Amino acid sequence: MTHINKTEPYNKVFSSDNTAGAAAQVMQAMLEAATGPQPPYGMDEYSQRVEQKLATLFECELSVFLVSTGTAANALGLSVLTPPWGAVLCHPDSHVNNDECGAPEFFTNGAKLISVEGENSKICSQNLAKIAAKKAGDVHSVQASVVSISQSTEVGSLYSLEEIQAIGNVCQDHGLRLHMDGARFANALVAMECSAADMTWKAGVDVLSFGATKNGVLAAEAIVLFDQSLAQEMAFRRKRAGHLLSKMRLLAAQMDAYLSHDLWLNNARQANQMCERLDHGLEAIVEIEIQGQTQSNILFCKMPRSVIDGLLAQGFHFYSDRWDKNVVRLVTNFTTQAADVDHFVAAVKQLAEAH
Repeated sequence: MTHINKTEPYNKVFSSDNTAGAAAQVMQAMLEAATGPQPPYGMDEYSQRVEQKLATLFECELSVFLVSTGTAANALGLSVLTPPWGAVLCHPDSHVNNDECGAPEFFTNGAKLISVEGENSKICSQNLAKIAAKKAGDVHSVQASVVSISQSTEVGSLYSLEEIQAIGNVCQDHGLRLHMDGARFANALVAMECSAADMTWKAGVDVLSFGATKNGVLAAEAIVLFDQSLAQEMAFRRKRAGHLLSKMRLLAAQMDAYLSHDLWLNNARQANQMCERLDHGLEAIVEIEIQGQTQSNILFCKMPRSVIDGLLAQGFHFYSDRWDKNVVRLVTNFTTQAADVDHFVAAVKQLAEAH
């Protein structure tokens, strides 16, 4: 467990955007929603307002199912898109492949996850087309049913609109459905400066896991169905999975506040800007090697071992050596401030010069 010393003048935690708490606006909304009666099981005014706001945001008719975790959003989202003998085509670095403890397989009743390679943790559409056609109709093999992409990806990279459309085209050509893991959807949207519609259903996305927990919400995610024919099945699946809360208004109030007054966009913009600041600061230090292009709120860099150890000894928190020797992952969030970034960069510079 990460221990955060609250007496520190600076936030030293760069290990995950899950380390941040909830925005004050979200907590206030929950307090207000907790008073007075409301219909249970998602029939409340907050849930209806969230669906209306998301329909406006995505510029289309849609169905929304709130759940409390990203794992539930991904696993249930995939479950309505594939039969048990189907295959979920995803990148080997994806969250559904590495970090869901088998939940996609469990909730789909056994659908197989098959990896599709591509640079920067993004599925290559050419590779996808080859795998999608492999053993089609062969009763001895699982059948490709759905493609899952992450926007932004686990390494912070972004699919361009053209790349999403190319994947959507492959799905259309091969009769596949398309799921988007949007745990960091807001970070991607503000970085790309495009419309939510262009990044999703207009490019062929059928189901979106609309994330909010990493960006200022206590515990609320939305399964967004652009294909509304899936809604009845999803209703039963959510209930069966234990994610139909009786007091659903307390989840909906969080999402309602998140979508109000551009809170979600401002939070994501703050996280992205702080990561960009971090990138610029570290790039100026000769001993530090930035890995790839920093596009959202996640940065990878290579540091001398003595610098890594020195930072950890000073109380900084981050992940290292999971991806390669001496490679560090740094993640900013909506609470990260310029002073936090500058303090970290100054510590790196001092240790690098000593090295």
